[in-house]
Amino acid sequence: MKILIQRVKNASVTIENKIYSSINKGILAFVGIEKGDSEEDVVKYAKKVVNLRIFPDKNQKMNRSLIDIEGEMLVVSQFTLCGNCKKGTRPSFDNSASPDIANELYEMFISEIKNYGIKTKTGVFGAMMDISLINDGPVTFIL
Repeated sequence: MKILIQRVKNASVTIENKIYSSINKGILAFVGIEKGDSEEDVVKYAKKVVNLRIFPDKNQKMNRSLIDIEGEMLVVSQFTLCGNCKKGTRPSFDNSASPDIANELYEMFISEIKNYGIKTKTGVFGAMMDISLINDGPVTFIL
């Protein structure tokens, strides 16, 4: 499982020229599910993301979590995170989970985030999406 998270001032997903979902201050999470990923991985990473102290405190130190700031999360499936670019010039996606397993674990990740009381919005699994964001920092991490 690979997750790229960005601290954002706002972010949105547009599908077929219509805004599908949007959030204000919080985290934009791109989620890639790989072969061998499990429900235990989903639970572990959901807990990690919502508790990761990447928001500034009153002294401008990264010391507050998404839960602490009562922020929002936009979760977008992105199988290209599982791409391997080590050989040649065309990425290999052999390590990506099959769509049925990936969708199941993606949906479970969303449910886990919501279980923490986080206002959560999503993209559409497998859809072509345009993602807009205003990165706050920029602050970006790969899990």
